[in-house]
Amino acid sequence: MTRISVAAGALLSFLVVQALPAAVPSAPAGSSALKDVSELDSRAHTSDPEKLPGAHVYHGVCANCHEGQVPKAPHKMFLQMMSADSILAALTDGIMKEQGAGLTPHDRRQVAEYLTGAPLDANKPRLSPPRCTGEASRFDEAQAPVALGWGHENARFTPEKVAGLKRADVPRLELKWALEFPGAIRARSQPAIAYGAVYVGSQDGTVYALDLHTGCVRWSYRNSAEVRTAIVLETRQTSGGTNSTVTGISRLFFGDMNARVHAVDAKQGKALWSVKVDDHPNATITGTPTFHDGVLYVPVSSLEVTTAADAKYECCKFRGAVVALNADTGTVRWKAHTITEEPKPVRTTSLGTRIFAPSGAPVWNSPTIDAKRGVLYVGSGENYSSPANDRSDALLAFRLRDGKLVWSRQLLAGDAWNVACMMQNNPNCPDENGPDVDLASGTILDTLPSGKEVLLAGQKNGFVYAVDPDAGGNVVWKTRVGRGGIQGGIHFGMALEGHRLFAPISDLKDGHDGRSYDSPPRPGLYALDAATGKPIWSAPAEDDCKGRRFCDPGISAAVTAIPGVVLAGHMDGVLRAYDSETGRVIWKYDSTREVRTVSGATAHGGSFGGPGPVVRDGYIVVNSGYGLYFHMPGNVLLVFAPPQRIAFQDTQSKNCRSMSFARHARIGGTSRSWKAVF
Repeated sequence: MTRISVAAGALLSFLVVQALPAAVPSAPAGSSALKDVSELDSRAHTSDPEKLPGAHVYHGVCANCHEGQVPKAPHKMFLQMMSADSILAALTDGIMKEQGAGLTPHDRRQVAEYLTGAPLDANKPRLSPPRCTGEASRFDEAQAPVALGWGHENARFTPEKVAGLKRADVPRLELKWALEFPGAIRARSQPAIAYGAVYVGSQDGTVYALDLHTGCVRWSYRNSAEVRTAIVLETRQTSGGTNSTVTGISRLFFGDMNARVHAVDAKQGKALWSVKVDDHPNATITGTPTFHDGVLYVPVSSLEVTTAADAKYECCKFRGAVVALNADTGTVRWKAHTITEEPKPVRTTSLGTRIFAPSGAPVWNSPTIDAKRGVLYVGSGENYSSPANDRSDALLAFRLRDGKLVWSRQLLAGDAWNVACMMQNNPNCPDENGPDVDLASGTILDTLPSGKEVLLAGQKNGFVYAVDPDAGGNVVWKTRVGRGGIQGGIHFGMALEGHRLFAPISDLKDGHDGRSYDSPPRPGLYALDAATGKPIWSAPAEDDCKGRRFCDPGISAAVTAIPGVVLAGHMDGVLRAYDSETGRVIWKYDSTREVRTVSGATAHGGSFGGPGPVVRDGYIVVNSGYGLYFHMPGNVLLVFAPPQRIAFQDTQSKNCRSMSFARHARIGGTSRSWKAVF
């Protein structure tokens, strides 16, 4: 079968709803059911966690609060997402100090290891990455932050002037350096590049500032919870528009798994402020906060969708939200919920558990700012409990100045779902039983050649939409490009080059949701005309998994475009570069191979999920590893650049000659050579 199908000049007449024909791999239409939520963790456990010494301590002391009995206590499933040393710190001298006082130091250690399934020393690096000294430690003010990508806008297109790469450079890319995240099985924070540094968060909560050229550590900042969002560097807009920036302010922002937003000095790595944006015990921040005009707009989601798998848990009381914070102080300016009504008891399950509604409609994506209309746009996810209401799977426009809801447009009605629905006969599953097809990726605002503006959105049901922001979100066109499903369709982010929209499709072969589908999966990358929704080309994903566990060919992670190229990390662990005109793969790199990291230790990547590549100053920087929800674990940050030559001037002869050279830097007291990529 033909790998790439490029649209011919003559297409069928345009329909409001279009289906994109594509060659697809054969796959079973049904999915297996989930037996236990522990299956969502892709770690290879060497023993039954319930046989660990800490199990007795947990069930005797902790379970009475952390299995749904105390409203403000995070559920056990939430705690299992944390690192062992973070739990120990909370019990020893943190928020749980009072409760931990009745435990011996040995008991506290054992319960932390039981909850996380990992020994306390798992996060300790086998070899520490080198610290920067000399020139490598200096922040370059000339390389100021630019207002591109998550945290600023969602088009995920980097122009050549910023990217420092041309299409011709991409086939020559090579790995320059890699960083290991010790003890991690996932790497879900999108990096940011500025001041000659790479900023990135990690599973154990550490945020790093790394020298872009060598990977040495300029500073590190330890947060108490996983950093899943992108790192957002503060910019100042000028009259030239939202992409014209100057700097001088050296702050960065990020959100963590405990629903806290942090501001840190980008040059020193010192905490400036921290604020919790939601008091629900299982609230979290998945989408990246968006910075605009001195304000951070923070999307709020929740892991209560997983907690509901416990049939004794009273599902559900969380409501999605957007919170506006003063970027200088962290002060809350306003908070707007996706669901206005507070949840109330609506029924009792066969086990006697109360069910609350309406709930859910989390915001998994980074808000899109529309300064001209004075609003921001987000997409919502499913309701967590029945009955579903009109705010799930919807696009919502909130007013920037006060959070007032301007309009909402539901794109799929009747979607109520939680993880209980992946299990057989769990009474916490809503009557609707899904289909759990969130609007999870960030929206993109595009001005068409006609001058008309449309808002572009992708959904987990495999549809891409254009809606009219001036008409309450009325649908202009919609095109189906994927089969869709709980782990299908469009997950984390599309990209836009000119008016060519690139839609990555996940479509797992087996979503482990117990569902049957009426068509095979369509994993791959698809290009559409943003004005009409008409297909331009399709690139079905090649299946190179060869039976590897947790391997799938599709694209869950956000994609990134530069002129002539689309960069896409697949769930098979391969980073691919596609020609944006044709969809042909022009370069690829298997991140699952072991690599030598800057510390000297070896590590490997896994499935790409969540964040996409970041491109600046001739470098491509991307995280690899997503050891959750049936994806391959991994724990590396990878940095690529093409080999290059520079002009060298002989100070005596004044003659310039081209030569390759090595950059030498004294790092951590040791002289190391690094191949130049300037």
